[in-house]
Amino acid sequence: MKRIEITVNGTAYPCSPTMGAMLRFKQETGKEITEIDPGSFSDLCAYLWCCVVSAAKREGRPFDMSLMDFADSINPEDMVEWGQAVSQGKADAEGGGGEKKRERR
Repeated sequence: MKRIEITVNGTAYPCSPTMGAMLRFKQETGKEITEIDPGSFSDLCAYLWCCVVSAAKREGRPFDMSLMDFADSINPEDMVEWGQAVSQGKADAEGGGGEKKRERR
């Protein structure tokens, strides 16, 4: 998956769906990521925050914003942009750069 960043208060932070992000989401919400309601902005915001916290930690970048401070600093358009970046990254990974492999007979 390509590297994804999200800008919060003018600073770009890495954002990755790591195992740490999944565990953080469980700690914060009591839910597994498989239980995320795609129509719930609170679930998606919490998961996005978890992805940023985890990716920043992995890259050695300081990120000490609480979930509520994070939520106060982003808007629904940021969430949509993140969702599109994740979807595009998955499509690129699955499609191998847009080329389909032919089935051999």
